[in-house]
Amino acid sequence: MAQNVVFQLRIRLEDIDPAVWRRVLVPGGAKLSKLHGIFQAAMGWTDSHLHSFTIEDKLYGTHIDDYPEEELDETEYTVSFALRGSLKRFVYEYDFGDSWTHEVVVEDVTWTPYVLKHGVCLDGGGACPPEDVGGTGGYAEFLEALADPLHEEHDNYLVWVGYKFDPDVFNVAAANAALQRVR
Repeated sequence: MAQNVVFQLRIRLEDIDPAVWRRVLVPGGAKLSKLHGIFQAAMGWTDSHLHSFTIEDKLYGTHIDDYPEEELDETEYTVSFALRGSLKRFVYEYDFGDSWTHEVVVEDVTWTPYVLKHGVCLDGGGACPPEDVGGTGGYAEFLEALADPLHEEHDNYLVWVGYKFDPDVFNVAAANAALQRVR
């Protein structure tokens, strides 16, 4: 059964240095809308923007008023259905303004006699960029300003992120706590 299938996925934010990535276990019976929630929790995003999945030649998304004609409603498709066959990679895009593109690699597909009810983060690296930082260019500028106390935006950015941000830090326990809340 699809709900007993577990996908091991590696999600990596493209064009970011240092690398931001997560390795997660995902229930095959979950809808793509839940996969979005799993990615948000594991990466550290706040689900403040639109998103889409491009899987093979199909576009899945939130299917709201202004959706592209070819977009399929992500609430109608399970992970197992969308990732069936020999698919090895797909794209997840979050925040169409900042255009955070994630490469997702299907590393393994297994079966378990138990139903996995939520995503599990196994590993990861790098802090997720703050929401609305301005995409890859804005993030690079943000990191440059934080690293230079004399930069004109240093103090503003520091206040904006709550006085601490380390681009190299990832906390797997915090990611798993966030994943427990995804329904």
